[in-house]
Amino acid sequence: MADTDYQLDILVQGYPGKSVCHGGLGWSTIVLLRGHGRIALVDCGTFSHRANLINGLKRHGLTPADVTDVVLTHAHHDHSINWVLFPQASIWIGGAELDWSVKEPWGSTPVPELYVRELASSKQLRRVRQGETLIPGMACFDAPGHTPGHLIFYLEGRERDVLFTGDAAKNRVELLTRTADMTYDASVTARSIETMWTLWRQRPGTLLVPGHDLPMLLQDGQPQFVGKRQAAIESWFDDSLERTTRFELVL
Repeated sequence: MADTDYQLDILVQGYPGKSVCHGGLGWSTIVLLRGHGRIALVDCGTFSHRANLINGLKRHGLTPADVTDVVLTHAHHDHSINWVLFPQASIWIGGAELDWSVKEPWGSTPVPELYVRELASSKQLRRVRQGETLIPGMACFDAPGHTPGHLIFYLEGRERDVLFTGDAAKNRVELLTRTADMTYDASVTARSIETMWTLWRQRPGTLLVPGHDLPMLLQDGQPQFVGKRQAAIESWFDDSLERTTRFELVL
């Protein structure tokens, strides 16, 4: 996608589901932005994303050392752990979000305790708050509900703007219903999602990139997916490592 001043590529595609028996699924979106002399990521995933993330950068002729900025929507493990892969990058996160995350009780939440503690004292840390600009053209807005200090990011471009909602609205159904799974206050989440709709509608053609779903455009007022969903699991149910059973996790 090259409709903004930045080249935008989805390195890891988010998935709108959760595990039934094995804890959090955590298949979250990772976006690569290139432009204005910056190589930036919006969110950076968890351990299981590392190979896809590094290989995705490699496909574009990049290494982790080339990344200049990592923009975090919030502090949960599936969006934030891999900041440690990028030694040359500025790590942007809401100041209120970081302050909340380091005080969360250890071992009982999706916050990666050691990683946020290290980030809080890192020279790479860049704390931001509503209305401030991160990389050129990108502003942040408060969107609490999923976490208290969650931010969303609005990127202005010549031909098209882009709205990154993270997990403040994880998928299409949360945008449509103004309700969300995993929120500490439904009314707070509803207000945050209304903010997203206001930003999304203010310029025709704005692309919305959620934390756990495909990118979307508004067509006749309704969200329409951009791209094709890809998700599957291969399992060893046979008597040979060479034979697997493939389960497609798409409609």
